[in-house]
Amino acid sequence: MRKLNHALLASALALACASCTAEKEANYQVIPLPQEVSLTQGNPFKLNENVLIAYPENNALLQRNAEFLSEYIQQATNYAPKTKAIAAGEQVKNAIVLGLDPGIANKEGYVLTTTPEGISINGQTENGVFYGIQTLRKSIPAEAKGATVLIPAGEIKDEPRFSYRGMHLDVGRHFFPKEFIKKYIDLLALHNMNTFHWHLTEDQGWRIEIKKYPKLTEIGSQRSRTVIGRNTQEYDNTPYGGFYTQEEAKEIVKYAQERYITIIPEVDLPGHMLAALAAYPEMGCTGGPYEVCPRWGVFEDVLCIGNDKTMQFLEDVMSEIIEIFPSEYVHIGGDEAPRTRWEKCPKCQARIKAEGLKADKKHTAEDRLQSYCMTRIEKFLNSKGRRIIGWDEILEGDVAPNATVMSWRGASGGIEAAQMGHDVIMTPNTYCYFDYYQTADTKDEPLGIGGYVPIEKVYSLDPTFDLNEEQKKHIIGAQANLWTEYITTTEHVEYMVLPRMAALAEVQWTQPEKKDFKDFTKRLARLMKFYQRDGFNYAKHVFDLKVDFTPDVAKKAVVVTLNTIDDAPIYYTLDGTEPTTASLKYTEPVAITETADFQAVVIRPEGKSKVVNKKISFNKATYCPIELTFQPSEKYKFGGAITLVDGMKGNDSYATGAWLGFVGGDVEAIIDLGQETEIKRVATNAIVDMSAWIMGSTGLVVSVSDDNKEFREVAVKDIPAETNIDKKGVENYEITFDPVKARYVKVVIKRSPALPKGHAGEGKAAYMFIDEIEVN
Repeated sequence: MRKLNHALLASALALACASCTAEKEANYQVIPLPQEVSLTQGNPFKLNENVLIAYPENNALLQRNAEFLSEYIQQATNYAPKTKAIAAGEQVKNAIVLGLDPGIANKEGYVLTTTPEGISINGQTENGVFYGIQTLRKSIPAEAKGATVLIPAGEIKDEPRFSYRGMHLDVGRHFFPKEFIKKYIDLLALHNMNTFHWHLTEDQGWRIEIKKYPKLTEIGSQRSRTVIGRNTQEYDNTPYGGFYTQEEAKEIVKYAQERYITIIPEVDLPGHMLAALAAYPEMGCTGGPYEVCPRWGVFEDVLCIGNDKTMQFLEDVMSEIIEIFPSEYVHIGGDEAPRTRWEKCPKCQARIKAEGLKADKKHTAEDRLQSYCMTRIEKFLNSKGRRIIGWDEILEGDVAPNATVMSWRGASGGIEAAQMGHDVIMTPNTYCYFDYYQTADTKDEPLGIGGYVPIEKVYSLDPTFDLNEEQKKHIIGAQANLWTEYITTTEHVEYMVLPRMAALAEVQWTQPEKKDFKDFTKRLARLMKFYQRDGFNYAKHVFDLKVDFTPDVAKKAVVVTLNTIDDAPIYYTLDGTEPTTASLKYTEPVAITETADFQAVVIRPEGKSKVVNKKISFNKATYCPIELTFQPSEKYKFGGAITLVDGMKGNDSYATGAWLGFVGGDVEAIIDLGQETEIKRVATNAIVDMSAWIMGSTGLVVSVSDDNKEFREVAVKDIPAETNIDKKGVENYEITFDPVKARYVKVVIKRSPALPKGHAGEGKAAYMFIDEIEVN
């Protein structure tokens, strides 16, 4: 893992030294960007140790806000302004005055006014004042030890775009101590977030004490071993566990409430329940025995919905959960619950019959059984004055009528739910899964689940995209999720969420027309100084050299565009040697029209960046017109068919855009070589990642034609289907044949028909990801 003292950035992000000047300037260029900032020509307000923080007497919440502000100022300056209660109408000078203003429209909105004489922060509610405090806090330099801080005169009028601004943490796969959960909540406050989604139960561990069912933590919180790597056949054989007592959870709830953050607990049901089944096997369809799961994935053993004891168990658990967590919402999961056990379970089938649950063209009777479970729990929670949230799988069947839907499998589930009139929280995995890699160059990254969500992608999310005005009203907010299969330490948690949390904060708070990624990165450099000061292990990819390799079909070239957030000088080579200041200096996009080994580096006064390198290989098919008779999945079509002949091979991450992902059919590509050409070899590549349900090819067929109508087959090659359910890597395939002359080449890349025996998705269709078809 990259550590905090990353050599490249040590100088770029260096903290101000202790012998700093007597004055430092504040700056309202904060994250998230306020909606309206109006500066005046007046003198700044001078913040120093003599300043007072005032709040209305008999307002305990604003008193606490004042104490928070004093603490925040002390973190930056080493002096803590005194706080004082004032009577209505009492005037104070040289002060920061907190107050309420019912004229402010949004309940979380605020107005921050600065004059040479003082600062006022008013909100419709104490919540709004708290967010004004966050803006002021981030305006002050992170390091201003002993300095007088000059705060610009002017006015900020601000309010959030969305009422739900969330961040998630999975403590089921890996457990994190109470003090770190508080630290995580502090991060949410820094980023103007108001909801912590706490994923408390999983197949791999039950993490919350339920007094009526003590075995949930006695047995369910402990697994005997954990798989090594990505679901290999090796285990560490080391017991692992941990849970929060109800008192600890209540302490954390109070800590969050003080920072205007609501904790939404999640008890995931009816799937992801192996830890509970290990404790109480009678609640499963087979009766067990069950094990607190040492592996990652989706498992067939789920709660038995036909068992009355199971439904009573769920109601009992929810009764204790709502005593701990006062949130209006309780998240009840609903994701990844296989129906296979229910199909064979006499009790479940009896329940289906008794409830009159019927299959139709879209849903099985077992789908309806899941809906029955979710609706029953919803009614129970509604009777207690609570509402449910579920993952978008709850749309599969008869969705619980008052449920709020959390859309994770892309945005489509959220769009469908909004169109049905449900409130929606957008958490699409392609934008908001922070367990995905932050960079396409993963060789120096800690082990991750896969995928690719760089900070630019997070920032580009628009949660209301593709909805009409009425449907947009149902999008109540957005959230990012951090699943922890491969995240074992608190340092790794920090590395995965920071600074992507800052990009998400701006999605949640700032109006889209005010968003600008380049401007955001400049402001991010300031916020990162807060991360550094406070000892967070944040990722620094934003300072890496950004490279875009774009196919130019007309020029038959790869156009390379390079940039950095600070416009530092960039040098490059085309022969594979490492660039120096004597190499070519980048001034404009570079068009590469022949095989090259491209390397580029940023050279700052404090040192070199990581070297970017890309091998570009031209062959007879490169940049020739190409047609696909079977199209890639919408989710994985990226740049389209030209990606297969752009001269650039993808790495071992399928989500970078270098690969096209297909499901349900063979890949059939027809390449127009432009004129009759002699050929004798065709090659291609596929990713195999069995844990992500991605398999390779089972065969190649090459045919040629002179007119793109009549094709003659020239070569066939069979490839054994993959049977290793743990396989991950890039497979290379090639086929050679006697030289032939032709203008058109048809390449059929056969798919694997189904996931193999023993795989979690056994018998189901696999994806096939293909890149670069070479013809020589």
